Amino acid sequence: MPVIPTSPPTTMSTQVDTGKTYTTRSDGEARKTVDSHLADAPYTLFASWFCPFVQRAWVALENLEIPYKANEVDPYRKPPDLIEVSPKGLVPALKLNEYTPPRSLNESIIIVEFLDELARQQGKGRSLLPPLSHPYARALIRLQADHINRTLVPSFYRYLQAQDAETQASGRDELYQALETLASLFERAERELGTDKNVRKYLGLWVEDGELSLADVMVVPWILRATNALKHYRGFELPTGDRFDAWVHRLLNHPSVKATCSTDQLYINAYERYALNRPNTSQVANAINTGKELP
Repeated sequence: MPVIPTSPPTTMSTQVDTGKTYTTRSDGEARKTVDSHLADAPYTLFASWFCPFVQRAWVALENLEIPYKANEVDPYRKPPDLIEVSPKGLVPALKLNEYTPPRSLNESIIIVEFLDELARQQGKGRSLLPPLSHPYARALIRLQADHINRTLVPSFYRYLQAQDAETQASGRDELYQALETLASLFERAERELGTDKNVRKYLGLWVEDGELSLADVMVVPWILRATNALKHYRGFELPTGDRFDAWVHRLLNHPSVKATCSTDQLYINAYERYALNRPNTSQVANAINTGKELP
């Protein structure tokens, strides 16, 4: 199991509101990827680089090699073309241009699973899930993804948005517990299925010879933000250990992940509003503050 660091969390007493906020334009490798996907394509991704839910869909598009057009939008201004495909103005949204009139999908997990099924149908030779002939293996990967969505992601925001030392310490412990549980779910899948050569590569980057899995795609945006924004504002350090370190390294250095990443400073700027828990930062932040499910 991963080893949990013992350093105390950083409180906001040492942090000053510098007015940093998000920008609508990505940079780094993400900028290069956007610039190479400006031509019309069968699918249009309505994206905001700073949104981790967008990054899920973006990583899936890159990994599954599905042709797409990238349309960077500001979801807080809710431009008409975004509202047309996502009535709540949320990103990601995926426009299916092959239909007349075009159709659309939103919700990151729905989009990712749609893209995976599309790639399978088109014979891309890549998948985020084990074959349909292995329903138990598919179920185990979905259990991992479910834990990420229900537990790990909310714990990330509760920790980052907490303003007093006691609540931050509780949030930190909750996030560490969520990461430990995820590692145990990875270990379970490997223990039960790792000897099956027809399944092993679908168990994700936790295994050395694995490929990007649904669970990897679901969690990587928050692993990335833990290494920059959460580290900067809360002094957070990811758990350590040979297996956990290797997984994080493979995850953050996967070509499809790197292609969707902006520079660390841009994330730090964008997440100051969460770290200070500014009012109406986002629908996600509001849900955390009111104890509601994430939108």
